[in-house]
This record gives sequence, C-alpha cells and structure tokens, in this order.
Amino acid sequence: MIEEISNEQLKCEGCISIKYFKRFYTIDGVELGEPPRELTKIVKCVKYYSYWEFDTKENYGKAIKVFFENYNKELQKLLISPFDVNLGFSL
Repeated sequence: MIEEISNEQLKCEGCISIKYFKRFYTIDGVELGEPPRELTKIVKCVKYYSYWEFDTKENYGKAIKVFFENYNKELQKLLISPFDVNLGFSL
C-alpha cells in the first residue's frame, strides 16, 4: 500500500520528496558507539514513519486534504492506534 500511496503523493503540486521507513532497531540497552540492536519483539504495534517535504505550506495543505480524502478510511482500518501528524521546517 505504501508504494501506491507514495506514487500518488509524489504527483502532488510542490512535492519535493516523500520517504517512508519502518522501525527495525533500537538503542535501548546499547552502549554508546555500538551499533543499534535489532528489535526482536514487537509490543502492541509496528511503527512506520513518513516524511513528506513540500515547497510551500499552501501546497502541503492542498495535498494533505487529498491524502486524507483518498486514504484515511483505508489506513485507519490497518492501524491499531491513530497516527501522529507533525509539521515543521527543515533546519
């Protein structure tokens, strides 16, 4: 589903990039300087992240409206808990 959604997201006006990743590692219990350890047990749910970059906040606003109109119902059926939306600027 991510492949289908990301292809549509890239077509949105002003979209610079879209990236997704799934959490596979943790630094809990790892000494500084050592590589992160792989998650061996998923408690409750798997975490997925999306980073959608736009040229303007106006184009973002238009795109997020289309995104929720097209995919919100389908995504909510797949999720155990609602997803977070965070907004900001690249530094």
